[in-house]
Amino acid sequence: MRQFDRILAATDLSAPARHAAERAALVSKEVGATLDLLHVANFEPLERLRLLMGAAPDDLQTQVLDTARERIGELALALNQRYGVSAKCKVVAGALLPELTKECDALMASLLVCGEQGESALRHFRLGTTAKRILNTAKCPVLVVKQTPREPYQRLLLPVDFSPSSLRAIRHARSIAPHAEIFLLHAFEVPFEGKMRYANVDAMTINNYRVAAQQEALHKLTALRDEAGLSPDNTCLIALHGDPRWRIIEQEQECDCDLIVMGKHGKSVFEELLLGSVTEHVLSEAQNDVLVSV
Repeated sequence: MRQFDRILAATDLSAPARHAAERAALVSKEVGATLDLLHVANFEPLERLRLLMGAAPDDLQTQVLDTARERIGELALALNQRYGVSAKCKVVAGALLPELTKECDALMASLLVCGEQGESALRHFRLGTTAKRILNTAKCPVLVVKQTPREPYQRLLLPVDFSPSSLRAIRHARSIAPHAEIFLLHAFEVPFEGKMRYANVDAMTINNYRVAAQQEALHKLTALRDEAGLSPDNTCLIALHGDPRWRIIEQEQECDCDLIVMGKHGKSVFEELLLGSVTEHVLSEAQNDVLVSV
């Protein structure tokens, strides 16, 4: 599996985006990766300003680009002084998503880092629209930064469904935080439980089915842990009954995790759509950073 050897941090130069750049620098230092900073300047809003000011469009665009280059250079300098990481900087004009995709491909980036909110379209991660579009087109994992970074990631929550994407997510988790404690979580539901209740099956029988399903999930978690080469001493296995969307958020707080790592695809087309809704929910509701494995 390819390690995180080249990190691209997209920044709109807002405060939340600065946190993302800082996290990218911290990860770069932790794993020894090259760091690139990218700012995409969208000139469409300048047209109205140009009409109001009567200024030539080229003059405004040049001023915006010059200011952006100065600010991203200052950001790179600050990251170097704080983390000892030298970042390459680039400012381009255009629409965010096409330029982001183009730069990822050109750099062969192995990790894309973005802030959750900002002055640009990146703020719509909370609503899921831009997040979905980026995740649908991204060829590398995407790290959405929600918190101010203070130290390398220490405790990772990995929701798994035992599809091939689960193993890939574990490997990405080990790449981004090699020394972190890992919590493998599988949220399960008993098949046909609703129909059993409708048929007046007694609570004890239903509970027995839940216990059996939990034991099966724990066996699968153990097998997944061993296949991924995780240490039993540094890995906690959690199998809980309930909706994965709420169990993930619950366990993020319960286990005091500072990063959630999720796979992008499920076992089938139906589960892939379901996982998409789970991923969107987690991106919206999680308190801490989220890494979506691709």
